[in-house]
Amino acid sequence: MKTIWITGGSSGMGKAMALKFKTEGWNVAISGRNEERLQEAMGELEAIGAGAAIAVQHDVRDYEACTQALDQISERLGPVHALVNNAAGNFVCPTLDLTPNGWTSVIDIVLNGTFNCTHVLGKHWEREQLRDGSIINMVASYAWQAGAGVAPSAAAKAGVLNLTRTLAVEWGYQFGARVNAISPGPIERTGGADKLAVHVKEVERIRRNVPLGRFGTPEEIADLAFWMASDEMRYLNGECISLDGGHWLNKHPF
Repeated sequence: MKTIWITGGSSGMGKAMALKFKTEGWNVAISGRNEERLQEAMGELEAIGAGAAIAVQHDVRDYEACTQALDQISERLGPVHALVNNAAGNFVCPTLDLTPNGWTSVIDIVLNGTFNCTHVLGKHWEREQLRDGSIINMVASYAWQAGAGVAPSAAAKAGVLNLTRTLAVEWGYQFGARVNAISPGPIERTGGADKLAVHVKEVERIRRNVPLGRFGTPEEIADLAFWMASDEMRYLNGECISLDGGHWLNKHPF
């Protein structure tokens, strides 16, 4: 039975992915900073009969905390085969109004946090002599486009996308591992619209700019993540799949 570690796994897309993998019979470890939300998510995971589940409270910005989290997970669930780097932080702010602390806080969570969890997993794979693992990183289309007011997140996600492709090559050779990314579009029930749109009219504008005419769901992201990590996709490596209803392609919205 395979084990997956999902950071930021207590809510939104992270929780949806955890529920999907657990339903499919995987052992699931979720991690995050908020103990209360982790325990709420654990209640839902434990209601699913297949697989085992644990929650670990830690901060992805702290490398040693990431190491200790993985140690707890492997002690309880055995070798960890897969990782979803889902923990994120973002806010809208004109770049000239951005403080150095605001810049650093997002970079530390998104880019450094992704590196920290990925690196400790690589060390784990090396110790366990584990091959055929899978890593899925969550990015955004402004990693290769642009996004006014989200400079730190855009820069961090661009770094994550490059790290994805770099390790797809390096760790493909070293571990037979696959490293891929998902770029979600506007997704309902995640809080993203609340953070990135200050008015209900802005939310509706974003919805109209999606060619399929709606926001995506966390469950659709979870289905894609499971498919990408599954044995069906053993040859998928170094790719970024946009699941956004065609949103990022819409250069001239109606």
